[in-house]
Amino acid sequence: MHIRNLHLTFLSPAFLGNATQTSQWRTPPIKALLRQWWRVAVAHELSFNVERLRQREGELFGVAADGAGSRQSQIRIRLGHWNPGTLKDWTRLGTVKHPDVTSPVGSDLYLGYGPLIYEKSKGTALKNNAAIQAGENAALRLAFPEEFASEIATALWLMDRYGSLGGRSRNGWGSVSLEAQGDTPALTGTLDDRLTLPWQDALRRDWPHGLGTDGKGTLIWATPAFDDWTKLMRELASLKIGLRTQFKFPHQRADGHIHPRHWLSYPVTNHKVDAWGNNARLPNSLRFKVRPAPSNPKQCVGVIFHVPCLPPPAFRPDLHAITDVWQDVHKFLDQSLSRVSA
Repeated sequence: MHIRNLHLTFLSPAFLGNATQTSQWRTPPIKALLRQWWRVAVAHELSFNVERLRQREGELFGVAADGAGSRQSQIRIRLGHWNPGTLKDWTRLGTVKHPDVTSPVGSDLYLGYGPLIYEKSKGTALKNNAAIQAGENAALRLAFPEEFASEIATALWLMDRYGSLGGRSRNGWGSVSLEAQGDTPALTGTLDDRLTLPWQDALRRDWPHGLGTDGKGTLIWATPAFDDWTKLMRELASLKIGLRTQFKFPHQRADGHIHPRHWLSYPVTNHKVDAWGNNARLPNSLRFKVRPAPSNPKQCVGVIFHVPCLPPPAFRPDLHAITDVWQDVHKFLDQSLSRVSA
């Protein structure tokens, strides 16, 4: 078995909880995040074949099935502690302007609705009274068979560069940083053709399998550096509002039809699509991440990156409309931010 000793630090608050919705450090979400980026690490090698991917994933991560189909995971994960979250009193991050509403909206509530709620007496507040605070850290130890060493190394690098944990993690909450400890090799990697592909080609498949590229490079953008995560999350909220509200609805209330903004993510407040109903969920394939600033690790930057894929068949995706939407999003980000290579 190969052993990897790492130091895991949260760069933004994490809405990470147990079965009772109590905030707590836990290994299952960490294993799930590793699994997500492992799929990206091996997808090209397996020719994006879902059946081959499932087979190899079962060999490494295990299979829970009835009868003889079950298989134990070959990955062992240990945390230095399973402490409860220490963030109990939420500090509001200030408001941002939203063109679809008459008054400013809380930037934290906009990015974190669900784990964060609005209370008349004090504004934005934690729904479940606690979260894991930015800056909290723990020792993380992994053990796995030698035959998987290369792909696990790539997955850990991707997890460090692009990974986040917990509720609303696609909006940058729960951004993690991994640092090798002791004799564990440093986490290194390259965004080559095994991990990236032209974003329009990625729309052939309805599952995340690589970072998108276009004629200008990889679809990764970075904000300027900020002194702390609170100012950065406010900036990310403004950017998300801008890239979404560039797609205007023809009516203030829902008319039941599909409009361009629906292809970014669904549901959309006050704009239900009759054909999709109330229970359909389309996650945004554009993701946010908080990282230490390259020139000053005491500061932080926001990274926005696109992991493009086609919406599931139940949405009856309109490829032409989806392509037009994402072209406009990429153009908006190119006008607002600078691209980075990884």
